[in-house]
Amino acid sequence: MNPVEIIEKKRDGHPLSEEEIRFMIHGYVKGEIPDYQMSAFLMTIYFQGMNEEETVALTKAFIDSGKTIDLSAISHFKVDKHSTGGVGDKISLILAPLVASVGIPVPMMAGRGLGHTGGTLDKLESIPGFSTQLSERAFREQIQRIGCAIMGQTEEIVPADRKIYALRDVTGTVPSLPLICSSIISKKKAEGTDGLVLDVKAGKGAFLKTESQAQALAKALVSLGNQMGIQTTALLTRMDQPLGHQIGNWLEVKESIQALQNQGPKDVMTVTLALGILMVMMAKKVKSEKEAHALLKTALETGSAYQKFLELVKAQGGDISVIEEPEKYPSPPRIEIESPKEGYIVELDAYQLGMLSVFLGAGRFRKEDSIDPGAGITLFKKMGEKVQKGELLAYCYTRRPIEEKEIKQRFWNAYQFSETPGKILPLIHAQVDKNGIHPFLMDIEHL
Repeated sequence: MNPVEIIEKKRDGHPLSEEEIRFMIHGYVKGEIPDYQMSAFLMTIYFQGMNEEETVALTKAFIDSGKTIDLSAISHFKVDKHSTGGVGDKISLILAPLVASVGIPVPMMAGRGLGHTGGTLDKLESIPGFSTQLSERAFREQIQRIGCAIMGQTEEIVPADRKIYALRDVTGTVPSLPLICSSIISKKKAEGTDGLVLDVKAGKGAFLKTESQAQALAKALVSLGNQMGIQTTALLTRMDQPLGHQIGNWLEVKESIQALQNQGPKDVMTVTLALGILMVMMAKKVKSEKEAHALLKTALETGSAYQKFLELVKAQGGDISVIEEPEKYPSPPRIEIESPKEGYIVELDAYQLGMLSVFLGAGRFRKEDSIDPGAGITLFKKMGEKVQKGELLAYCYTRRPIEEKEIKQRFWNAYQFSETPGKILPLIHAQVDKNGIHPFLMDIEHL
């Protein structure tokens, strides 16, 4: 086969065969196809798209480029969760031990933060000693032993995705549905999960800004996941303001500890329980959403979810003393941010606050950047609340030599105030399954 002919074929809008797709992907991994030809190929996919058969073939080619993890020795139904990313999104840290604590195995391969969004691996690695670099054997044995494990992608698992994602990031081809879907689903298939619950976010703090974009991605992911033999469903959630009150790696671990002790913020608990209920139902642990809710709430109230988190931290080398006594964690210098005016908070721009947290040291502008695990933002007031001029809005934590005036101005730019309360839309607005899109009708607070 000839790479140029395949690139021209896709450029002109013709579907590719499974053999042609496999030739391009495996040739690139082996070093037989250079970056410039793969870049051209990715750009043709970006502009021409792929049909379902092509996307399935691309996903299979990704998976077959490396090793897969065999979890067949674990007889129970295994369920993972994936979020498309947001600001303050610490749900995976809570959900994995919570669901594992009710007897459902959770294998989770997570990612790092890039740009304004945080990454699960960075948050966990803010815990002293915590290792996310697990071997396939260690990953499998830990799930068998304690019911959950959270690891980063290894050199051997889906190497095609790792190589191609790095190229997409510098060639303007990240926002492509077939490329996004094949990247996510290939890793989930390779990790050995049976089921997958997706949190697809839309809004200012998400990668997808509109509900229509989020719906299109959710439908594509659910369709591909099910075609690849993974039982898949998705929730569509809003990310206009940050989730919870903490933004930043250790700060979000601290808030996750509170959530696992049944003391988390309302929005964090709502999303956690909604996703958790879907995971429990998927594993057929109970017969109704009400029973699933009760099972999860009992795990939170009795402390078994929190104990499972301690097991997870200990199993992966983390120092549980800072989990048991979070106040021991060394905190960077703190800057108090007061409200510049009186009024109701009608906008709290998650994107701007996410970028501010990166500026403070909590994230990366480039993959090679180092992060300060203690840097970030604690919010005291969110949308819908009334504040007085001079009232405390937040703390900003940083060790960087940044002018206090600049930090405050950047923070205030994320807020808008009004004399009257604004309308706050529901946090979760739809569910997507293999039968299509449905309104989200679950009343988490009153189940």
